[in-house]
Amino acid sequence: MNIQDKPRVSAAARLDRLPIFSFHRHIMLLLAFCFFFELGDINTFAFSAPAIRAQWGISLETIRNITAATFFGMFLGATTGGWIADRIGRKRALTIAMVWFSFFSLLNAVAWEPVGLFMARLLTGLGLSAMTAIGITYIAEMYPARSRGRFQGWVMSVGICGIPAAALVARFLIPAFPYGWRLVFLWGALGLLFPLLARRMEESPRWYEKRGQFAAADEVLQRIENAAVRETGPLPPPDPAVVAPREGHFRELFGPQVRPRTALLVVAWMFQTLGFYGFSAWVPTFLVEHGFALADSLTWAFAMQLLGVPGALIAGLISDRWQRKYWVTLIAIYIASCGILYGLSSEGLAIMVFGGLMTMGIQTFAPILYAYTAECFPTEIRSSGTGFTYGVGRLSNAFGPFVITFLYAGYGYMSVFMYIAACWLVVAAAIGLAGPLTRGRAL
Repeated sequence: MNIQDKPRVSAAARLDRLPIFSFHRHIMLLLAFCFFFELGDINTFAFSAPAIRAQWGISLETIRNITAATFFGMFLGATTGGWIADRIGRKRALTIAMVWFSFFSLLNAVAWEPVGLFMARLLTGLGLSAMTAIGITYIAEMYPARSRGRFQGWVMSVGICGIPAAALVARFLIPAFPYGWRLVFLWGALGLLFPLLARRMEESPRWYEKRGQFAAADEVLQRIENAAVRETGPLPPPDPAVVAPREGHFRELFGPQVRPRTALLVVAWMFQTLGFYGFSAWVPTFLVEHGFALADSLTWAFAMQLLGVPGALIAGLISDRWQRKYWVTLIAIYIASCGILYGLSSEGLAIMVFGGLMTMGIQTFAPILYAYTAECFPTEIRSSGTGFTYGVGRLSNAFGPFVITFLYAGYGYMSVFMYIAACWLVVAAAIGLAGPLTRGRAL
């Protein structure tokens, strides 16, 4: 009998019975490094846009177009990056994505006119969201079912520090130097260090298994189990689950079994992205347009982003304690409420309070939705499904800036925040009414 035909204990069963030990903490730090620079880089243009607009004399519409280019690139990156990770493996695809966006982040810093910056942001965005989709999948596949939501939160609690770090860099460099905004774009380029850090990173044994590469899967699993035994003692026996190799295809996302979840998550990611970046990508620009000084606007943006860190920590504490679909629903409603209150605020203190509370809610929401999305797809198409739904969400924000500028020009400041709140309420309704239950289930 061929080895592929013999029943075998699945990688899922062997991984789910592991205690949490240094292997899992090492993964957490590696992925936190990735998300730190990815999340910081996504926001560098938002922090730099007011200075670029003033220096180059460009219109709000040009800022809108460059913002849209980033998100069109993110759609391409998440969709192709997820598919590539299902073909060549999570580790190799993650490394390629990190090097890609870090390299093109350098090109942002040397752009000398809007068209060049447009192209640089598009190509940077391609790598950014490819990294996110692959990273979400890797976390879901390498942690035990009982703790994958918690560790997604811990990864994000470190990674989210990249946003206030980028805001702080922008706050001091942009007012200090005529070309200070160029130095801000160098931030994302530090992700080029990732290949040096990831040399001991393991490929997902679930991916090997679904490709029929059982020897490679067992080699990885044996190394992990041996390390666990050395640190924590004998392991409990795995559940006698059986797995058969099966290569997935992208078209399965639209087949009768998976299509309802694909559609649900497309809706959730579309409106989450519109609501999220409708707020975070425009905060400094709209505060300046609203009459506040550039330095004050950047200071307030930094203060708001600081509350994102405890928001992600909260996600780590609560994600595995209740069904994730319910957390997604309730937190989305909370964010919508904060958005309305932010839009009604005109004093600096109120702007920082409600903006900070909104940011905290958004960063509690994000890790939970990340974990939930990966849980909704089978291993053979998990990265493709995560990348596609996440990527379509990013594509929606290629049009989001047009909506924002239309509302702001035609109906004023408050209309923007009514729109943002409505986006979050759509997310709450979609997941709350149609989302599957996933907490603690074996993938």
